[in-house]
Amino acid sequence: MAQLRQDYAQFVARDTEVVVVGPEAAAAFSSYWQKEQLPFVGLPDAKSSVLKLYGQEVNLFKLGRMPAQVLVDRQGMARYAHYGHSMSDIPANAEILALIDGLND
Repeated sequence: MAQLRQDYAQFVARDTEVVVVGPEAAAAFSSYWQKEQLPFVGLPDAKSSVLKLYGQEVNLFKLGRMPAQVLVDRQGMARYAHYGHSMSDIPANAEILALIDGLND
């Protein structure tokens, strides 16, 4: 999430909403969000509803949910999805920003 925070202004400049979905219950998620003062939307998903909807992988040997980035356009269509195979398998913000630019052309 530090990576998203670092370039958050670039997402805002592209009129893009960043939403982070996490496995925690609402109270724990809210507490973390306030403590870290994250500027983007956080959505608790303790029942894994969003995880199941987007096919995000859970691997208990690798500490739970694997990272997933999904780019959804204004009509609600998933236009890009990256499913990580480890906790560090996350596309660079530059890659996501370039995809957003391509959608806005």
